[in-house]
Amino acid sequence: VQCSEDAVMAYQAGLAGCVLSNHGGRQLDTCRSGIEVLPEVMDALKAAGCKKEEFSVFVDGGIRRGGDIFKAIALGASGIGVGRPVLYSLASYGEKGIVRMVHMLQD
Repeated sequence: VQCSEDAVMAYQAGLAGCVLSNHGGRQLDTCRSGIEVLPEVMDALKAAGCKKEEFSVFVDGGIRRGGDIFKAIALGASGIGVGRPVLYSLASYGEKGIVRMVHMLQD
């Protein structure tokens, strides 16, 4: 989902949640990241009568450091996805890279 209208449609259709993502910018390199779209999506869902426990919103995109996780949760996200950090860590250092990445996000 890339806009608040689509998130509201998903909620009204009875879905359990949605993922805010621009698919890494591969298809549309001018799209905003999921974390940039999050505030307007949460406002629109609230205006549509949605309660946070009724509909999960996940953010996939724009998460590069641990502080970004806190920002997404504070803005209303139920959870986040970390694509590029995982790929870079795995490609560079294998399993040890993944462990180090998780520790860095936790710190």
